[in-house]
Amino acid sequence: MTEPAERQTWREGFYTSQDGLRLYARHYPAKAAAGRAVLCLPGLTRNAADFSALAAALSTHPERPRDVYCVDYRGRGRSDHDPNWKNYTPYIELIDVLDFMTVTGLHDAAIVGTSRGGIITMLMAVMRPTMIGAAVLNDIGPVIDPAGLARIIGYVGKTPVPSTWQEAGNVVRNMNEKFFPAVDDFEWLELARQWFSEKDGRPAPSYDPNLGNAMGEIDLSKKIPEMWPQFTALSAMPTLLIRGAHSDLLSEETARKMAAQHKSLQRLTVEGQGHAPLLRDDDTIAAIERFLSSTDPGDDSLH
Repeated sequence: MTEPAERQTWREGFYTSQDGLRLYARHYPAKAAAGRAVLCLPGLTRNAADFSALAAALSTHPERPRDVYCVDYRGRGRSDHDPNWKNYTPYIELIDVLDFMTVTGLHDAAIVGTSRGGIITMLMAVMRPTMIGAAVLNDIGPVIDPAGLARIIGYVGKTPVPSTWQEAGNVVRNMNEKFFPAVDDFEWLELARQWFSEKDGRPAPSYDPNLGNAMGEIDLSKKIPEMWPQFTALSAMPTLLIRGAHSDLLSEETARKMAAQHKSLQRLTVEGQGHAPLLRDDDTIAAIERFLSSTDPGDDSLH
């Protein structure tokens, strides 16, 4: 990892995937880490920047700071695009994440997985359970609502790149304001700077448009495979489920079934937000911090 620029609170680094791609990650270092390290896994088209507020808060917490790592999957953010778009799958991305954890010496980590990142977390619980010490699933579960998935498939790889940042803010707002009534105009512009990359001071694509080809392989006329066995693998681990009150991907019914199956599952509903909660507001960040602190090794609050 390289030293941060003066304005940054993170260190930047790259690692190499098993098939030779150069993949990007951020590290938010804690000066005197007192809690379990956190690995943040973003949503389908998103990148490490989505966790900037959460990562900064967790790494600088006055009582229990912790190291936080955030990754860009292949084809997203500053990671290389894959010449074979068929490799844009949760399984391949899991292999990349496990490689990153090996390179950085991460194990027994707290995994914060937003949407696609939560799917990868559930797969990890089956394949490499010792890598997970605690899990936060952000608006994802074993059952994906077809309407929400259809909406996502409809825009991936098809969203035009705006010519100005003001236009980018408008694009992001128009696509999402129905599900995020609590977000104001200024924050839409901030989110646009997370969701688009920047080139020569202007918005640029933040993911490989061929990701749309991979999503196009999903046949919505057929039943979407459920992941109850993979979710069950998390039952032995402290887990927090976050759901946006306006989510169209994770239903309240599925969330209730998850709580019935995972007896120690903790739940948080974020009002005024949909899929997926932004993890930027003070209340949500504080709730995640409390959960992580309660599940740190040696903490008796679980017993």
